[in-house]
Amino acid sequence: MINDRKIIFSAIQPSGQLTIGNYFGALKNWKMMQDTEDADCIFAVADLHAITVRQTPAEFRQRILQTYAILLSIGIDPKKSPCFIQSHVKEHSELAWMLNCYTQFGELGRMTQFKEKSQTHADNVNAGLFTYPTLMAADILLYQTDFVPVGADQKQHLELSRTIAERFNGIYGDVFTVPEPYIPKLCARVMSLQDPTKKMSKSDANVNSWVAMLDKPEDIVRKFKRAVTDSDMKVCVGEGKDGINNLISIYSAATGLTAEQIERDFEGKGYGDFKLAVGEAVAESLRPIREKFDDLMKNKDYLESCYKAGAETASRIAFRTVSKVSKKIGFIK
Repeated sequence: MINDRKIIFSAIQPSGQLTIGNYFGALKNWKMMQDTEDADCIFAVADLHAITVRQTPAEFRQRILQTYAILLSIGIDPKKSPCFIQSHVKEHSELAWMLNCYTQFGELGRMTQFKEKSQTHADNVNAGLFTYPTLMAADILLYQTDFVPVGADQKQHLELSRTIAERFNGIYGDVFTVPEPYIPKLCARVMSLQDPTKKMSKSDANVNSWVAMLDKPEDIVRKFKRAVTDSDMKVCVGEGKDGINNLISIYSAATGLTAEQIERDFEGKGYGDFKLAVGEAVAESLRPIREKFDDLMKNKDYLESCYKAGAETASRIAFRTVSKVSKKIGFIK
């Protein structure tokens, strides 16, 4: 696993139902990254990150397993790319504490996501929520990661990871690889179906605003039929057409067609036809994932063998980094 090839690391939280925003905006690219010829990928279910919010244990365990199963369902090959559950690799927590001591209080206080989540969860503004970005830095730096796929909401955290790595290297020499952002060639920013000025979110109280990866085909089509559009009735990208722009982006992600091809195909057709086509295309693109997921959830022994093997591989890599960091700091071996 460790050679001259570049390392790409990415993780996703098991914080609820994964939406088509997660899929078209990130997970679909994980499969493409895995198949690249010049890099090795490492993937994880970031369960440690999820406990900054109170969890119901039984439900949490089920979501962790389901999230892991979804990763395999989208095409992640655990034999090719280590895919593990974060809490199974103790070095994540160990390095996070060490890096906490090389992270400035003011740097963490400036994190936009901490400010936003502090308002959302005002009754539980815990220390973990504050130091969350340092754990993220540990996730990345453990594997001497070269590239990290990031969305707009995570760029600040990656910048902090780079700052921490450069600070530590400046004190102790060349210890960490300083990671760079990885910008996928195809990455759809999926917006709410009911308020297309906002990003699609599973926490939205209006269930018609988001589509889960595991939704039934009829539910997917129904939600798209109810999607907010405009009064123009012309299927084209344009100013003030947030709803249609969003649907065109989703249809493009599901079919591979360009916006220009979509506009030609639906010239003279109404929004009703287009919304039905988008819903059916999304349902069909998710069908093999749902089928594979159902099969995997019936085979818990196989899932366990995969996440155990992934953790063993990840631990071997992570142990080397933590050992090097410990020695540099001055801990006795």
